[in-house]
Order: sequence, then structure tokens, then C-alpha cells
Amino acid sequence: MTQMPYLPHREPSSSGGSDIDFGRLFGMLLDHKWFIILVTALFFVGGVVYAALSTPIYQGDALVQVERRSSVSPLGDLDSIMGNEEANTSAEVEILRSRMVLGKVVDRTGLDTLVIPERVPYIGDYVRRNGIARPEPFSVPYLSQWGIDEIDLPDLLGIDTAAWGGENVRVGRFDVEASLRGYPFTLRVEDGDSYSLVQGERTIGQGRVGDNVTFLDGDMHLRVSEITAPAGVEFTLVKQTRAVAAGSLGARLGVSEQGASGGSSTGMLRLRLTGTDRAEIQDSLDAISEAFLMQNVERQSAQADQSLEFLEEQTPELRTKLNEAEERLNQYRVDTNSVDLNSESQSVVNQMIAVEQQLSDLELQEAELAQRFTGNHPSYRALGRQRAHLQEEREELNQRIDSLPAAQQEVVRLTRDVEVTQAIYVNLLNRAQELQVAKAGTIGNVRIIDDTVVGAGPIAPNKPVIVMLATVMGGFLSVAFVLARGFLNRGVENPEQLEELGLPVYATVPLSDAQTKLVKRIKHRRDKKSRAVIGGLLASTNPTDTAIEAMRGLRTSLHFAMLDAINNSIMITGPSPNVGKSFLSANLGAVCAQAEQRVLVIDADMRKGHIHHIFGDKPDNGLSDVLSGRCHWQKAIRYTSIEGLCYLSRGVVPPNPSELLMQERFSRFLQSVSPEFDLVIIDTPPILAVTDAAIVGKQVGTTLMVARFQLNPPREVNIALKRLENAGVEVKGCIMNALENKAAASYGYGYYHYTYS
Repeated sequence: MTQMPYLPHREPSSSGGSDIDFGRLFGMLLDHKWFIILVTALFFVGGVVYAALSTPIYQGDALVQVERRSSVSPLGDLDSIMGNEEANTSAEVEILRSRMVLGKVVDRTGLDTLVIPERVPYIGDYVRRNGIARPEPFSVPYLSQWGIDEIDLPDLLGIDTAAWGGENVRVGRFDVEASLRGYPFTLRVEDGDSYSLVQGERTIGQGRVGDNVTFLDGDMHLRVSEITAPAGVEFTLVKQTRAVAAGSLGARLGVSEQGASGGSSTGMLRLRLTGTDRAEIQDSLDAISEAFLMQNVERQSAQADQSLEFLEEQTPELRTKLNEAEERLNQYRVDTNSVDLNSESQSVVNQMIAVEQQLSDLELQEAELAQRFTGNHPSYRALGRQRAHLQEEREELNQRIDSLPAAQQEVVRLTRDVEVTQAIYVNLLNRAQELQVAKAGTIGNVRIIDDTVVGAGPIAPNKPVIVMLATVMGGFLSVAFVLARGFLNRGVENPEQLEELGLPVYATVPLSDAQTKLVKRIKHRRDKKSRAVIGGLLASTNPTDTAIEAMRGLRTSLHFAMLDAINNSIMITGPSPNVGKSFLSANLGAVCAQAEQRVLVIDADMRKGHIHHIFGDKPDNGLSDVLSGRCHWQKAIRYTSIEGLCYLSRGVVPPNPSELLMQERFSRFLQSVSPEFDLVIIDTPPILAVTDAAIVGKQVGTTLMVARFQLNPPREVNIALKRLENAGVEVKGCIMNALENKAAASYGYGYYHYTYS
């Protein structure tokens, strides 16, 4: 017979691992299609639930126009002196969003008073929007014998203080000291028209609907106008600061200019306000438009107010001066027997009156400019130059008066004082009337074009988009998880990968569904009372399984592999745990025994060996007991229901398994049992975990390596081979275990699994 040659192993190819095998990736997705579908479906359902429970956001909009400012001013040419221009739209936008405007809206609409009902957790808003009524207490048959007449579902769930739908509290007045603003208070409904107020865990007082109630020694005043809620429901009351309430309103307000292009400003401002309450949006946006309009009118009339204030201060003083001047003139005429002015003197007086009127006008303008600009402003300096020129003219007129005869000089001066003061006084009265008329007729340069309109439907959330994104995310994450897992777990998927390492593959054992069920039964084998154990030898329970058929092929291959072996002992090991060594050892022994061979299966994994579980027995009196001298091997060997098949359990777990295997007693034990059996199969621990397999391998004639499908990467198998080689153990071949007919392996390597039935 021809012996199967031993192929020296070589390093796994690195080029193949770096290339992307799209066929394998597609196969992995096919293998996990149900997982991907399940995760995607869960995300789809989650998206639907989230979209249904999300609070809808509505939007209202209004349109206002900022027009060009009028150039007409009751102060004459003051606007031209000051250089007033068209209103800046950007500045109006900032004014619209300022606390000056929004604060007035807060005061008018009461947005600084928050009344928040305690909702049902997670679904409270959904319950409120859909008007789901609070469940009434109901009775359950057969519970009355335990003293339970009826069940209150909210009380049973611990949410008896939550609002379910139409519960509401209207607060007519809620005033607190500045130090209490922002702090929450709990209003608990006691019955239909009474309530109690709680701060933290302390009840600070009680009240009734319609009453003005004072709490906290006068620091809080509260009037509840209406209560629509059953007893026990709680509401949270918060009085925000004016700045915080205005900031919250401003965060929901959007202002944009309509129709602006090429740097030109249209002055058309679109106001948009979002929120969850359509009525609140309507009221707040109307209030914003009106507050913006009123502040604009007030700004336009502010100039007239300032001028009127100045005129009202100057008029009484001028009236007094006029009276005094008239008295002096009349007294002089009486004393001098009525001296009249000649034509030259009258001309000087008229000129003096004109100059004084101009100086009075400049004084009014200077008072206006002083409220807006500093003394270095160009307009202010231009006005100063005009005043200096008029003062020079007045000085010249005074010199002309000094050149007149003595009698005419005094008459001219007294007449000048009377007529100049009278002219200025009349001018101030006329100007004051003009300003009052201008103030009364001020309309501002802002107009409300479109009143507030709130959309019938919400603008957010976009439910179809949410569901679509959730579904796409679920599919993406599931696919990414499958691909990442496939990249991280590059275990062997076909025999060719093992043969590239120089290992002949003696058998490919497919994954057995029946064995999987047996393993599950073994994991739950122990009964709490009887401690009974369920057996799980596949070759006995299902001898026609494809995995057992593959082991029959392995039995034939071993016949040729052991022709030149030094003894009839076979060691089966693997790189890592859970590769199926014990399964292969026990069932291979059973298959060989069925071929009329005497077979002994030895569990040399004295740490975690579990071959005794397969045969439905206990580990007592096993290999560790034999090697430690506590038991003779002939008494430790156990017979099974399969003729010719015996096994030796691991025994009591020793503290030094490796040291026991290194003793001479283990070699004598193998020499003693080898003549008694045709085949001795030794199941050992994984070589990369402990050194036991390297010790046992020196004593046996044949060593086989087990690699599990998609579990042990080729590099890991290669390291295990090197570990055994360094110990002087020659590995004859490999067994590929738990092979599955997966699309990833089929697409990636062209391997197909066949069955014969």
C-alpha cells in the first residue's frame, strides 16, 4: 500500500489576505441575510415609533415692511444738517430680535410663566395630542377574595400623578421675587377647585380657584383661574426671568429679507416663529409684529419729544424776560415823556430781531445735536460756525447803536429787548405747536403687510424621512457589522488553505445539526436532584449522519498514515479551544470500534476534559488518578455500549497536569495499554494554550491537528505547527471540522458541500 506523504508546512500567503475578495463579501451578506433583514426591520419599527411619538413642530409667518424714512422734520433743515439716510434693514432685523421688542412680547403674552403638566413617561405627548382619556378603574373577577375590588391602572404603574390628555391649569397671576425666578414649584390638584403648592418636598400652602393667594411671606402671589384635572395630578410652575423668556422666544424666531438681490435692500422682512402650540405661535408672532411697529413709531417721535422737552424748559424763562423788558421800556417812556424811534433806529432794531431769531433757532438745533453727537461732529462744528457769524453781526449792530444819540440809544436798546424777546417767544410757541402736531401724526416707517398665518400641518418631524433614514441606518449598521466580523474573523474556509501550510487534509467533517442539538442538551444536562447526565455520542445516536460518514473516510486515511508509526497511539490536538477535538476523538473511536477494532479513547485534557459527558458518566477515577498512583489503569478504563470501545476519563483535576504527563509513569502507562488495544486515541488540550500536547506528542506515533471552519485562521494553525515542531513533534495531517455550506466559502473559494442520502 502507498503511504500518504508528509508535506513540509510553509508560511501562509500574505498576498491573498490583503486582496479584497468581493465574492466572499457577497457570500457573507447572503449567509447573514436574515440577520440583516431582522436588524433593518427593527430599525424600521424604531423609526416608525419615534416618528409617531415625536412632538410635531408648527410654523407661523408674517410679513412687515421697513420703508424709507421721511425727510420732513418739524425742526426745518436739521435732518439735512445731520445727514439722515434710508433706514438700515440689517439694523431693523437686530432691533426686531432684541430684548427691547421680545421683552414686551413676553410681558404681553405671559411667556415667562410656564405651566408644565407631569406627563406619562415616553408617551405623554402622544397621549395628549391624540386625546387618549385617562383609564378608569376597573374590576377583575376572582380578585375580590383577596380584598381587591378594582384596579386603578395609573396607580398600579406608579404614574397616578401624570396627566393623560386634556388636563389643564390656567394661571391668571403668578408673581415671584427676583430670587425665586427660575425655580420650579409643584401644583398638586386636591379636588375640583382646590390645590396645594409644593416647593421641593415641602408644602408651602393651599389655595382655591379664583382666589389671590400669597405664599412664602409675600414673596409669591398666585391666582389660578381654572383647573381641569382630577385629584392627584401635578403641574410644574416656573416663573422665568424676562431675559431667559425673551431668549427662548428669540431662539424660535427667524427673520429674513425677501426679494433682496444685487446688494439692494427691499425692506420686506419675513418673520417665522416655530413651536409646538399653534395658538401660542399665533399670539406671539402677532405680538412681535405689533411691538416692532410700536417701537418704530416711538423711535420716530422721540426727536419731537426731545425738542418739546427743551421748548417747555425755555418758554417760561422767555416769558419772564419779555415781561421784564416791557416794564423797562414803559418806565423809560414815562420818564422821558414818550421818545419815539426814528427810521434809522427802527432799521437797526429790525435787523437785531432777525439776528436774535436766527441765534435762537441755532440754539434749538444745538440742543438737539448735543443729545446725539459730541462737540467734534462735523454737523456740530458747522452749527458753531454759523453761530459765530451771527454773533459778529450782532456785535456790529450793537456798535451802530452806540453811535446813535444818547436818547435814541436807550430807546433802541429797550425796544430791541422787548421785540427780540417777543419774537423769540412767539417763535418758540409756534415751534412747540408744530412739534405737537408732528408727534400726533407720527406713523413710523414700518408697516405690517401680512398678518400671522400658522400652517395647518407640522413642518417637523418629517416622518417619512425619519423612517427612511432609520431603515437605511439599520441596513447599513447590520451590513457593516457582518463585514467587520468577517474581516476580523478570517478562519479557514476550505481545505486548500490548510494544504498551503504543507498539511495534508485527512478529512473534512461537516457540521452536524444533530450534534449541535446534542451539545445543547449536554450544556443543560444536570438535574438539580438526581445529577443525572445525558449521553451524546453521535456515532451511536445517529450513525448515518454526514459527519460520521466523514469520520469513516478518516478511518481509512489513518490506516495508511499509521503504517510507519512507532506505535498505535494517535494524538488529536488543535490550536485553540472549541475546535471539536473531543467530538472527533470519541466518534472516531466509535467508528473504528464498529469496524471490529479494539479502541481506547483517553481524555488527556486533565483541566477541562469532558469526554465523560459524551458517554454519560462522571470524571472520577481517570487519567490523573492513574498517573498520581491512586488508581490502576485496568480499573480506571471503562467500557461503553459499543463493543470494542473503551475510554479513560480525565479524573480529578490535578494542580500539576503538565508535570504528571512528564513523569515516567505516563510512558509506562502508554506502553501497557498499547498492546491491549488496536488503536489508542488521545484527546489533548490546545497546543497554544498549554504545553500538554507537546509532551504527549513525544509518546505517540501519529499526531493530527484539528482546525475548525471559520474559527482558526491559517496563521494561528501555522503557529501551532511551529510550537509542536519546536518540541520535536511531527504533525502527520489535519482534520477540518464543522464545515458549513456557506455562501461566503462558496463564492470566495469555489467550495461546495455534497451529501449522499
